[in-house]
Amino acid sequence: MLSYDLQMRNLIGFDSAIASAGVSLRSPAKTESRKKMDRFADLKLLRQFQAVFYYPESQKMILRWQSVLVLILLSISAHVDADQPDPIRLWNGAAPESLGDGKNDQPTIQRFSPAEEDQTGTAIVILPGGAYGHLAMGHEGRQIAEWLNESGVHAFICDYRHRGKGYGHPAPMLDAQRAIRTIRANAKQFGIDPSKIGVIGFSAGGHLASTICTHYDAGDTDSDDIIEQQSSRPDFAILCYPVISMGTSFTHKGSQRNLFGKNAAKKTLQKFSNHQHVTENTPPTFLWHCSDDKVARPKNSIVYFQALLAAGVPAEIHVYEKGGHGIGLATEKPGVQNWGAVCVDWMARRKLLDPK
Repeated sequence: MLSYDLQMRNLIGFDSAIASAGVSLRSPAKTESRKKMDRFADLKLLRQFQAVFYYPESQKMILRWQSVLVLILLSISAHVDADQPDPIRLWNGAAPESLGDGKNDQPTIQRFSPAEEDQTGTAIVILPGGAYGHLAMGHEGRQIAEWLNESGVHAFICDYRHRGKGYGHPAPMLDAQRAIRTIRANAKQFGIDPSKIGVIGFSAGGHLASTICTHYDAGDTDSDDIIEQQSSRPDFAILCYPVISMGTSFTHKGSQRNLFGKNAAKKTLQKFSNHQHVTENTPPTFLWHCSDDKVARPKNSIVYFQALLAAGVPAEIHVYEKGGHGIGLATEKPGVQNWGAVCVDWMARRKLLDPK
């Protein structure tokens, strides 16, 4: 009679089978209404296969079925990948400051469009965090894109270069600026209003977002590249527990080191302490942070907000008592979990969510 054990570790070689398949068990992020139902769907499916294929009486049979399991996992992976929009390369040829021509050398954006009947014409470039050493593409990327789509906003996740790919400054800034220019140049094709293109950044991605809000240009009208003719200035910004300052007591040292190296010049650090470069032309900005954030201290958001106020730039800030750092939509964090709704309200009040 068939016997089975629902503890996944009891399936001999289960982990190695998954590794050999090169499959991640994480599903694409779901919209909020589907998360509870689908969160562990892949895990439950794999447990069902384990229950069917685990025969304690015969290790040979187990090994035989592992091959079947690998094929199943590859099929699941292919289905997940099919749900991912194709990345759009930011440069057709080599990117500026390129170290090669591999995947790590080609920054991209990934486009997520809202349902046609919900579209507002607003677009946002998403800059995930990761201390300029990696990118948190899930909770600070894909999940944010789907959240924005629910409000009728076009979302573009920017896979920018960073130290984990071998790059420091100025590559991340060039990539983020190019993302804004690319969307603006293709606004008509994407169904986007070229005057309603914003940026959202998390942690180090927040530093990058504030960088392109304070270090931008109007475009090169003499360029043969229509994309380079576009302004790189975002029309508005959303900064989520951002790193802002460099070379200060509240700087996130890991982000600073990854971006500028161990021995960055004081002049460079001052140039990219972005609160020091806010002007009246800096885009309107929504900021939020948590008081207990020990990674990127809340003072980062506070000094940027103060600079915006001093310059007369429309700005709004929310500092929550608890929540920590790196929490994305924070859907399971009491108190701070409402930041998304508050942010949507801010966008609506700025006429960014009006129907096309």
